[in-house]
Amino acid sequence: MNIFTAILYIIFAPVLGGLLSGFDRVITARMQGRKGPPVFQPYYDVFKLFTKQNAVVNRAQTFFVLLFLVFTVFTGMIFFSGGDILLVIFALTLAAIFLVISAYSTNSPYSAIGAERELAQIMSYEPMVFFTAVGFYIVNRSFIINDFLIAEIPTILYIPGVFVGFIFILTIKFRKSPFDLSTSHHGHQELVKGITTEFSGPALAFVEISHWYENILLLGFVYIFFSWNSIFSPFVAISVCIFVYFLEILIDNISARVKWKLMLQISWILAATIAFINLFLLNLIL
Repeated sequence: MNIFTAILYIIFAPVLGGLLSGFDRVITARMQGRKGPPVFQPYYDVFKLFTKQNAVVNRAQTFFVLLFLVFTVFTGMIFFSGGDILLVIFALTLAAIFLVISAYSTNSPYSAIGAERELAQIMSYEPMVFFTAVGFYIVNRSFIINDFLIAEIPTILYIPGVFVGFIFILTIKFRKSPFDLSTSHHGHQELVKGITTEFSGPALAFVEISHWYENILLLGFVYIFFSWNSIFSPFVAISVCIFVYFLEILIDNISARVKWKLMLQISWILAATIAFINLFLLNLIL
């Protein structure tokens, strides 16, 4: 069953991720009073990128982009096969580092600035992600994701503060305003597109597909907060995932971009207060 779910992730995650991106564009357009593109526009864009010439600065650039895609897929396979959540976190961070190295390898000042901002974003969300893993361990006495799915009570009831903090850093991971510093999924932010400035053709398509895989993985984290040993669990958890993604789109459209220092301060303060206090009290109770 674990192998089967991992295979399902490989096949269907980019399909669902592309649909999420399409609905994101449509909902964003409606919020801004526009008609917007069709839902399947992200697929059209990626297919078109594969028909373009792969104009790269050097071979290392494409190599590290492929590593970014491979490790993102590998991370999702571990997660959806019910593996170790710590290994999932470490592998996901490693995938993000490969994207940063790819941007640095182009020797472009715009890509370098985008890479530096990406590193700042990694520094901002990593503490909260670590607290999330610790919270699941304290509640379930295990780092294995399969154990979270068969709990008698949803984990969210024990660590609501950790959940709030995790939703906060999801804005960074989804590359939404006010924390879309390294790059943006929408063209309204800036002319020079940050970390992906020097990417084009198939390389840029691989980056986009990697984000589709990553978005489904991140929503999987939301899912396990609300999973428990009940037939109602999937319906509740999926409903929350849909609501959370809509909330992120709403925040994206009502927020202005902040500076990286403010992002770092807010993320660390939130992780050090809400999440840490929640875990401290939980450790005293359990």
